[in-house]
Amino acid sequence: MSTTVKKIPKPQLRGLLRSSLRVHLGIVAVLSIASGIAWKYGIAEPRKKRYADFYNSYDAEKDFERMRQAGVFQSCRPDGE
Repeated sequence: MSTTVKKIPKPQLRGLLRSSLRVHLGIVAVLSIASGIAWKYGIAEPRKKRYADFYNSYDAEKDFERMRQAGVFQSCRPDGE
């Protein structure tokens, strides 16, 4: 039988917070950049495209006439009155 004895490594007592923070700050930086990119291309860009598509086909005069005929405004009456 082998009678070699292995030593247990000493625990890190000094600089434990610093080494732990270095690892965690790296993880936080990568995750925050990834979530920012995901937000930009997953939510912001499609939203901007939907707004652009809406305003490309939006006719303010037609919308005003529709609301005027519905009686939304007090200052201008529908054509029937």
